[in-house]
Amino acid sequence: MSNTLETLPPEILAAYRAAESKKAVDLRLLDLQGISSFTDYFLICSGSNSRQNHAIGDEIGERLAELGFKPVSMEGYESANWILMDYGDFVVHIFSEQARGFYDLERLWGMAPKIEVPAEAVSAA
Repeated sequence: MSNTLETLPPEILAAYRAAESKKAVDLRLLDLQGISSFTDYFLICSGSNSRQNHAIGDEIGERLAELGFKPVSMEGYESANWILMDYGDFVVHIFSEQARGFYDLERLWGMAPKIEVPAEAVSAA
């Protein structure tokens, strides 16, 4: 079942807004419900360097902690080439541009519907 922005859990939209606030680029939100057995959504984004990737991950972590959410696990923070933040129902992937092209999750999960988040919905946070 495909989700719309209006029915999206607020913590996922908060993570999206947090990433955008730290200038993450090429944000993609994939609806994996009915496709994946391990999570319902992927939030995929890129930063231009490891410092920015850390800032994106830190901001997402802080905003979600304020809402009472802590990651089940987090990997890749040290190298910041691919930071994976697993929140159970959704997984955040923060990539360097090179790693994103190499792993190409959008192609791998190409059958997943994309949820469009309009700019005005993001800035209205």
